[in-house]
Amino acid sequence: MLRHKYSIAVALFVAIILIASCFSKSSPDASLPDTVSYNFHIRPIFSDKCFKCHGPDAAQRQAGLRLDIPDSAFSPLKETKGAFALVAGKPEESEVYKRISSDDSTYQMPTPDSHLGSLSDYEVKLVRKWIKQGAIYEKHWAFIAPKKSTVPEISNRKWVKNEIDHYILSQLERVGLPPNEEADKERLLKRAAFDITGLPPSIEMMDAFLNDQSPNAYEKAVDQLFALPQYGEKMAIHWMDLSRYSDSYGYQDDNIRTQWPWRDWVIHAFNKNLRYDQFLTWQIAGDMLPEATKEQMLATG
Repeated sequence: MLRHKYSIAVALFVAIILIASCFSKSSPDASLPDTVSYNFHIRPIFSDKCFKCHGPDAAQRQAGLRLDIPDSAFSPLKETKGAFALVAGKPEESEVYKRISSDDSTYQMPTPDSHLGSLSDYEVKLVRKWIKQGAIYEKHWAFIAPKKSTVPEISNRKWVKNEIDHYILSQLERVGLPPNEEADKERLLKRAAFDITGLPPSIEMMDAFLNDQSPNAYEKAVDQLFALPQYGEKMAIHWMDLSRYSDSYGYQDDNIRTQWPWRDWVIHAFNKNLRYDQFLTWQIAGDMLPEATKEQMLATG
């Protein structure tokens, strides 16, 4: 009897595993976007897995192929007669798809000795669908001029206060959800303070805000938060993370580092609301500017 129950339990367990594996295999197909975007979906894959050997670096380029520009990607391959890296609408005739989906280590891309790793099944399917949809390249988003979109129509006009609210409410109405009621003043100030300074508001600031019944009380409180030195410290954290800044070496040793003046300059730049174009220019080439100031040279690091 026990053996019979054990057999049933094992059979059920195996069935569950098989069903789960079927779902796990089918889920990537189900989650593929309706339209595959080169900028959003494909460029990151090519950048990680392909551009090292088939990108803009001429010294590292293999087979004379560039996948970062369509003129090269759609041209006949120099080392494989009659073949093309990409054939719009035909993934099975595109060497890119054939090689990234191959299990043959002598044929697949990226090659095993590149140590870039194979594409995941989901990434392979993304590339296939992109080629099937025409392998349309897009300019890098940084070089596409922004266009003002049309503000969506909404039903509950009393709820919206600005154009951003139109976008939020249109999505809520699309799925049949009502907007939340406005948060109370205490919660509003806490949210703003944590977003702007990374710290809770002081008791004095909270009391003043709660007692301020003027229609622009919230705007005044936000301006006060922007004026605090902690605003620059909060914003600088994100910039310094992107720049790989650290006050210490940390892992291997903890020797004294002398980059802290640049850290303080970044904080100061945010607090004095330095123009963004100057913020970037000074860091990239502050020492190359005509009659560069000490601050501009400091910004370069």
